[in-house]
Amino acid sequence: MLNSLYEKAIASRGLIIDIESDTDIESQLEHKWFNRDIGESRADFSIAAGDGSFNKKKFLTTNFCAVGAESIIYDGEIKKIDDSDIFNIPHVSFLDELLSNYMAIYELKCALRTLRDYDVDYYMIDGSILGDLQNAFPRGAKLPSIIRDNLDDTLLHEFESRLKTRHYGLLFPEIKSNLKLIEMPKSEDSTILEEINLQLAAVEKIILLKEILQYRKRIISISKTSSDNDLFHWNIPDIAFLDKFTKRQGMTIIKYRTVHESLPFPYFKDFFTSLTFTVFYVRLQDNKNVLKVELPYKATKEEVFEILRKINVLSVQGYPYLLNKAHNDVVITDRNMKELMKIAKIYETTNREVMSW
Repeated sequence: MLNSLYEKAIASRGLIIDIESDTDIESQLEHKWFNRDIGESRADFSIAAGDGSFNKKKFLTTNFCAVGAESIIYDGEIKKIDDSDIFNIPHVSFLDELLSNYMAIYELKCALRTLRDYDVDYYMIDGSILGDLQNAFPRGAKLPSIIRDNLDDTLLHEFESRLKTRHYGLLFPEIKSNLKLIEMPKSEDSTILEEINLQLAAVEKIILLKEILQYRKRIISISKTSSDNDLFHWNIPDIAFLDKFTKRQGMTIIKYRTVHESLPFPYFKDFFTSLTFTVFYVRLQDNKNVLKVELPYKATKEEVFEILRKINVLSVQGYPYLLNKAHNDVVITDRNMKELMKIAKIYETTNREVMSW
């Protein structure tokens, strides 16, 4: 089998054509990318960053899953807060989307605790809030009628009131068990039960995003990857285009984006669609990765330059140190999963053990 793959690889030589060969790159970059020294701020400020992670182990009858998040605060010294849990989840086709929503809830709650309890000047989020809002609804599972018929102010107010005092873990299981409006399916209908969990987790995430955006002047979203191509309009992402054809420290033009009104938000539509996001790409150090930066408000050029100078103070190898540390701290490895299963005394077969015979 491998020999046939080798032959196909040989036959594919030259199939991917380098766009540099027939493109005037300089004209593409002109007025859109600027080589410039970012510099470092001398101001006193506190800053924090957070990230999340999940992992899973598949067994014959269930999935053993772990989810967690961490925030790291720097206000002259390093401090940390975290939140995590483990779950047994049945086999469903949308497991990764479910766990991703769980992870986002833990991340946002850690971020809120950091903003409220430590009153940091800036909080860096790994990812894109605008992207989260544009993909706010689950795609891997249908909306069960018992949830669709009860997506009203009663559900919303129940969430909001409980979130004021519940700053850890997942809140929606309490909502599900306490809402008399919802008659839950039988336990053997595991797919429907998990569809309900996914939808309620998405609602909890949307409410937390709204809470985070009350602090939007402090929020900085930073991404190492992005599929957006609205700057150069090539069939490759803008961030890939910049990474290939620029090497110096610098940044792109600043663009302003909004949440499209046609998106069917069930809650807070007026609030979300009123927001303006400031979006641009930057390289903090020569020959290092290009980053996408998003500010959830309409920032001036002067505000953008000052934020970049502050980020650059605590950056190593062209990337914010706190974000990198949070990622390394929170990642749940396969080895961690084995240790967790051993502690939890989980020994069920995966039916893959025969592969080692």
